[in-house]
Amino acid sequence: MSAYLGLDGFRFGWVAVWIDGRGDHGFDYSPGLTRLLAMPHARAMIDMPIGLNPAGYRACDRRARELVGPAVFLGARRDLWTFTDMAEANRYYWMHEGKGRGVSAQLWNIRDKIREVDDVMTPARQATIREAHPELIFWNLAGRVRLEPKTSPQGREQRVALLKERGFTKVERWLMLRHGTGIGRDDLIDACACALAARDSTQRVGGEEIDPRGLRMEINY
Repeated sequence: MSAYLGLDGFRFGWVAVWIDGRGDHGFDYSPGLTRLLAMPHARAMIDMPIGLNPAGYRACDRRARELVGPAVFLGARRDLWTFTDMAEANRYYWMHEGKGRGVSAQLWNIRDKIREVDDVMTPARQATIREAHPELIFWNLAGRVRLEPKTSPQGREQRVALLKERGFTKVERWLMLRHGTGIGRDDLIDACACALAARDSTQRVGGEEIDPRGLRMEINY
């Protein structure tokens, strides 16, 4: 039975959630991506940019932000990780692209994970490993309605209910089991959403832009 894999980063590494066609599901975590991506799967979705230009904002990010708001970070660029600090990166981008075209602290803080994904991706691997965004996924599952913020009790309940309706009956138990692992509550919920997209997604934003390494820039949901 084919499994569908959803991955999200957390402070100490990556969390991977899988679900198969019968509804069996589980989760695992690791400091690196390699072992998790080696798990047998028909398709994987990861909440991290795939496909990076050296300059400018990706069209898929701009479109996703129009749909679900600032939960979509703008400014993922190739070689972001080569700057010494965020101030240096923003001075460079402001000088070359214009004031206000820099990177946020949230994006800067995931630069090493962006690089880790970029290191393992190839155009061939993109056939089965694709980028997704949990907020777009939940927006779609909710009938294209924006939910309450995921950090709020109501927003969390909304997301957990949508996951349970679609087969993740163990998610509330998992949220207790994650204690001591370093996995954030929202990271585990987001990985579940990515697994659902890996199983069910037929929609995306973007896909027309190709980066210098031949990777499509798109966000699936």
